[in-house]
Amino acid sequence: MSLLFTIIVTFFAGMGAGLGTGFAGMSAAAVITPMLITFLGMDPYRAVGIALSSDVLASAVSAYTYGKNQNLDIRNGIIMMISVLIFTVVGSYISSLVPSATMGSFSVFMTFLLGIKFIVKPVMTTKESMQGVSAKKRAIQSILCGVLIGFICGFIGAGGGMMMLLILTSVLGYELKTAVGTSVFIMTFTALTGAVSHFAIGGMPDVTVWVLCIVFTFLWARVAAVFANRASAKTLNRATGFILVILGIVVMGFQFLS
Repeated sequence: MSLLFTIIVTFFAGMGAGLGTGFAGMSAAAVITPMLITFLGMDPYRAVGIALSSDVLASAVSAYTYGKNQNLDIRNGIIMMISVLIFTVVGSYISSLVPSATMGSFSVFMTFLLGIKFIVKPVMTTKESMQGVSAKKRAIQSILCGVLIGFICGFIGAGGGMMMLLILTSVLGYELKTAVGTSVFIMTFTALTGAVSHFAIGGMPDVTVWVLCIVFTFLWARVAAVFANRASAKTLNRATGFILVILGIVVMGFQFLS
């Protein structure tokens, strides 16, 4: 397989993943994994490892950009992250005890539906209304929602970024920019944990594909995060919805091809 073809595939994989991360806190694995498997014939386990490691820097630069613009709830993000990490392990263990089922399509379909939701019914919550919730109540909500997100992600094996964005905006009542900023902050650490474990178990991946995916995802995530923080709430809702709908359709197409 030629280097040019590899560059083209990783460029578009990184672009889709980076835009999804920077705009919506979406996991890069949802886009990169099916593209590497479909077009480069990569082993699924190693493809997930590359996607997760691409997620680390992309989520980190996005979190930095959102944090610099005061659109990040670090305190409750840390609380939720601990719950997510613990119950991802619990969900994964319980999943290993029940008959296996193909659940990856659930995550992709949810991405598509969430995109439509942002277009049709945008999140217009303000920071002022967010701050009306007491610190104690917000902390308890973060723990409970982290438990739910972690368990579902561990059991299904996908959908962490989308689950977080949905719950932060719909259940916890976060303003959209703060929801995305907090989501990518959490995803930085969950992706790092996942990437390290994948490489420890499955070995190092193809270095060329790995580096290209990391670079392209990082660059597009930075572009998306800068744009998102400068956009109005209405524009960001539409842009986020459009990106999610397109990514949902494209990834469903890749799953059909494979």
